[in-house]
Amino acid sequence: MALPKKVLTQLRARDAYCWHCGATDDLVPHHRKNRGMGGVGKKNTEANSVENLMLICAVWNGVIESNASLAASARGWGHKLAQYQELNTPVFDCMTSTWYVLDGDGGKTAIPRELITY
Repeated sequence: MALPKKVLTQLRARDAYCWHCGATDDLVPHHRKNRGMGGVGKKNTEANSVENLMLICAVWNGVIESNASLAASARGWGHKLAQYQELNTPVFDCMTSTWYVLDGDGGKTAIPRELITY
């Protein structure tokens, strides 16, 4: 299922590089919450919403989908979400060491360091 053009445009405007390694080439849309966690189709608008998507390099996408240990790291950074997690779960930008909350308008809001608990 192809992403709606509006969503892809918003995604490209927000994500200029891979959230994990900073690569700017070979970026692919990645679903934070798997499409299968709510079905695919017209009724599942959450799966292809811009706050559920992020651009990451094809290498990172491949390894977090095929390596359980790296998938666990990706979950710790909000790059992958469990079925019970909400889309407002923060996501970590490894390049800037900043946590963000993604929004439905294609934006991201940094979480102040003093509000972050580990």
